Amino acid sequence: MDDHQRIKVALAGKPNSGKSSLFNQLTGLNQKTGNFPGITVEMKTGVCQLSRNQKAEIIDLPGVYTLYPRSVDEKIVAEIFSNNNSIFFPDRVIVLADATNLRNCLLLLTQLIDLGFPTVLALNMMDLAVKSGQSVDVGKLSKMLDVPVVIVNAREGHGIDELKKILVNPIKPSGKRVFNLNGELASIVDEIKNHFKLQSEYEAYQYIQQYPHLSFLSVEDKNFINDVCERNKFFHGKFQGAETIHRFGFIQDLLNEVILELPKPEWNLRTRQLDRILTHKIWGYIIFLGLLFVIFQAIFSWAQQPMDLIDYGFAELGSFLNQKLPNGPFFDLITQGILPGLAGIIIFIPQIAILFAFVSVLEESGYMARVVFIMDKIMRKFGLNGRSVVPLMSGWACAIPAIMATRTIDNWKDRLITIFVTPFMSCSARLPVYAILVALIIPSDQFLGILSLQGITMMGLYLLGFLAAIISAYIMKLIIQSKERSYLVMELPTYRMPKWSNVGYTIVDKTKAFVFEAGKIILAISVILWVLASYGPSEKMNNAESIVRNEVVSEGLSELELQNRIASYRLEQSYAGIIGKSIEPVIQPLGYDWKIGIALVTSFAAREVL
Repeated sequence: MDDHQRIKVALAGKPNSGKSSLFNQLTGLNQKTGNFPGITVEMKTGVCQLSRNQKAEIIDLPGVYTLYPRSVDEKIVAEIFSNNNSIFFPDRVIVLADATNLRNCLLLLTQLIDLGFPTVLALNMMDLAVKSGQSVDVGKLSKMLDVPVVIVNAREGHGIDELKKILVNPIKPSGKRVFNLNGELASIVDEIKNHFKLQSEYEAYQYIQQYPHLSFLSVEDKNFINDVCERNKFFHGKFQGAETIHRFGFIQDLLNEVILELPKPEWNLRTRQLDRILTHKIWGYIIFLGLLFVIFQAIFSWAQQPMDLIDYGFAELGSFLNQKLPNGPFFDLITQGILPGLAGIIIFIPQIAILFAFVSVLEESGYMARVVFIMDKIMRKFGLNGRSVVPLMSGWACAIPAIMATRTIDNWKDRLITIFVTPFMSCSARLPVYAILVALIIPSDQFLGILSLQGITMMGLYLLGFLAAIISAYIMKLIIQSKERSYLVMELPTYRMPKWSNVGYTIVDKTKAFVFEAGKIILAISVILWVLASYGPSEKMNNAESIVRNEVVSEGLSELELQNRIASYRLEQSYAGIIGKSIEPVIQPLGYDWKIGIALVTSFAAREVL
């Protein structure tokens, strides 16, 4: 089936509802990560085989509670559901709801119902709901909402086949309307609906409420809506509060009908007991620092053997090709340009995989949300908030996705400061530099018989970067003035064992992104450096061997020493040597020579090249 014949299915829901698990169950490895057009916001899409003759493109939307946005992520979701010309505009919508907390999950569903989307409600975590003693009348819930309701276990894959059977057939939009647009709203909504030829009144109402940040609307369209609002004395956000209160009232009445038994208060006792320790005002920070220490020990110790194996493999491959391939520029390019470039990419994979494995486990288990919570109080003193922790920790892997992760921070000042200080965090590109320096200076001794001194030093270097980040953040806090108040509102999920397949998907996805994104730059620079170091404009470059032999005729050098001297002379006379010599006066006060200068210049494109 062609791509244009696939139906588009949007996967929506609040954060921590299990969307990532359901997305992985539906798509497997048939998924890719891209950016929303025009905005650096990640959007995951994947292909799902619904039946033998029908495929679906699953669009994993950022987690939101409502269509009224505060962060960049939420604005993207609101825009997708408002723009029927968007490439992400869905034919069906799956709203994934946490069955243990239905009240906070159904607000978005009621808005999508009013927009007229063919919607399926998927109840996730029913195993926890049953464990809590809660009982839900699923049939009555479906009837009262007039939407299909299916029970799924996104972690284990239960209910996926039933969900696919519902999606493969046409789904009628719900005939229910939750928020009635009458009275003074009726005339203005009708005018907008008729002008833009919209399908529903609530869609027109969303245009009125959100037109300033709907990027698909032209300037003329926004001016038209603004004129209509001014003429009818309607100001932005006027009815949002009343609408939200009305919807929650509807949701509460609904839950009173469909919830047959309420959860027992003691059902999540283990989570509360763990939180007394993990979110403690003293022990919480000690445990978090201990986990960071374990992560750095693992990155330095566990990755060493596979990195040595990769290094040895490429060295052996290079020697083999040098022996088998004939001499010539093309084969020199392969053995001295392309092969070292590939080695410089692949050798980092063990460290990146280990780092993302730990981060993914912390997120899957529910602990990362606690880190955000306990760090919020400290972070605010430096002009950040608890949500800044995740971007800063992500900065240990790569600054680019870390900066992208700041989009979840609601307050613009906190978000801006986090973006500016994130590059101080030591990303994975600095790992090889740190590893060389640590291995050169710090002895490979054990502290207390089990702790590596090199691992402790590595953690110290990373903590130094964090210290520079928070000091810089405090300075920026004093410079940037804002009257907007920052606050942290989030749910703490129940602790659960990580879903190991999700951890695997994360490792593969992040490692693949590094190899194909940063890897292209590293390989390209490696080839360029080989060209610059292998060729030069002068006769000295071409006659390097005879010149050096004449200079050292009386030194009695061995053949190996002679070849090294010739190679050094060629490098100095090459284009790379000329560039290095030209910048040497600038960097000489730092104690650097022209060779280090070349490494510094190339590291601007990618630090791994250094």
